[in-house]
Amino acid sequence: MEKGDKIQPQQIQIEIDEATARGAYANLSLVAHSETEFFFDFLLLQPQTPKTKVLSRIISSPIHAKRFLWALKDSIEKYEGRFGPIKAGENPASSKSSTFYQ
Repeated sequence: MEKGDKIQPQQIQIEIDEATARGAYANLSLVAHSETEFFFDFLLLQPQTPKTKVLSRIISSPIHAKRFLWALKDSIEKYEGRFGPIKAGENPASSKSSTFYQ
């Protein structure tokens, strides 16, 4: 490849089955990490129920987790530009006492 040549982006064909396309609602997420992976657990916490189960777990590399963060941030900015600010309260990460996101 010569110095001025442009790299053509690879096109990916994505398929989704019907059950996956329906999705699952989650109102609680837990994030953990090791040196080599990030773990994203999604749960549904129902009122008056102190117990729940993990509905889905996504395991990803640190690089992809950071790219996911950028994509999510971009999407939230576009959402708020169209519909207004999302009122989510205070960021629990800014407090040393809690890293619990609900």
